[in-house]
Amino acid sequence: MLVWFLPLFLLFLMIGLPVFFGLLAAPGILLWLNGQERDITLLYRNLYNGMDSFPLMAIPFFMLAGELMNRGGITMRLVEFSQAMMGHFRGGLAHVNILSSMLFAGLSGSAVADTSALGSMLIPAMEKQGYTRRFAAAITAASSVIGPIIPPSGIMIIYAYVMGESVAALFLAGIVPGVMVGLGLMLMVKFQADKYDFPVATKKHSWGERGQASLKAFFPLLTPVIILGGILAGVFTPTEAAAVAVAYALVIGLFVMRTLKLSDLPDVLNRAGITSAVVLLLVGAAMAFKTVVSLSHAPETMAEFVLSLTSNPLILLFLINLLLFIVGMFLDAGPAIIILGPILGPIFVSLGVDPIHFAIIMSVNLTVGLATPPMGLVLFVASSVSGERVETISKAILPFLAVEILVIFLITYIPAISMTVPRLTGFAN
Repeated sequence: MLVWFLPLFLLFLMIGLPVFFGLLAAPGILLWLNGQERDITLLYRNLYNGMDSFPLMAIPFFMLAGELMNRGGITMRLVEFSQAMMGHFRGGLAHVNILSSMLFAGLSGSAVADTSALGSMLIPAMEKQGYTRRFAAAITAASSVIGPIIPPSGIMIIYAYVMGESVAALFLAGIVPGVMVGLGLMLMVKFQADKYDFPVATKKHSWGERGQASLKAFFPLLTPVIILGGILAGVFTPTEAAAVAVAYALVIGLFVMRTLKLSDLPDVLNRAGITSAVVLLLVGAAMAFKTVVSLSHAPETMAEFVLSLTSNPLILLFLINLLLFIVGMFLDAGPAIIILGPILGPIFVSLGVDPIHFAIIMSVNLTVGLATPPMGLVLFVASSVSGERVETISKAILPFLAVEILVIFLITYIPAISMTVPRLTGFAN
């Protein structure tokens, strides 16, 4: 009977039950019906155990760092830097939106934070420049998925925690794929700009003006360098790096740029605490859900079924990408990784796929799912920020989703894209 845990969970989602409660109710009901009341205690005990982890402390720290930088005006400086570099191109503000997302990704690692922070500034600005509101919301949502791909990444921290992989290796493996997504979106914007005669955002900035914008953005842009540099040099762990990012954001906001006030801190801490609580509760519930996954022997059943379809790893990778894409439409990336990672990861490792490579395939695919209709989370955030209906944003985002799907398949079938940087730095074989 326990094999019905996933269909029951999906049923709960369809009737509108929040993901957190669905993750606990579906296995809990089945354990009770199966006469395994003792395992129900194990299920709910693992809710706490799933959150009680030193590596997972990196998630609230990175979220707090992102909130501090956003409140301190650092996001605005990144936008000004992007505009100085790319604003003079046709479709300039759309390019600025994408480049800002790539830079902001190195600060927060969150697609939702990216959509909220950049969307509130750039969507109105793009509308004033003559873009339709739905296009502005769509490009904001599409580019925000870069946030969890370029390090630091909350999703990759969760994957590393669940699967026992190196956080540093995953961070390094995400750099090139994240840049590829950004460049791919820019190419699509250029194509649409030429076709639909998009406006030019600003006149071409002089090198002096670009230098001034670079100086203003210098300290924010130093954040990912400090985080990654410290981890690679062995100075601190990813969790300690997240704490360092918070301290750095405080110093920069309060004393260097002086754009952050002490009176801002209670609200910043409150927002970061609520966001972190949501993520960690989902992680805890998903880890409890994983208990029933192991009790039901679903991984072994799934492995036998998948391998019975074909033994060709290239075809299997195509099918798994299709499965992940569908899952990403309905389920948030964190819980999806915790549920499916232990099932799918061992299958592909046994077929010769490098575990770091598969981690990136899964992370990027499920991250793109955040911007995929009908349930993509960033679509709802973009709708809230822009006031545009989710349905209209979903139509406008389709060309950009096509680019991101192409990048997923390039990452899947060309392992060097994600594996070269970890190998060169000695974090992968």
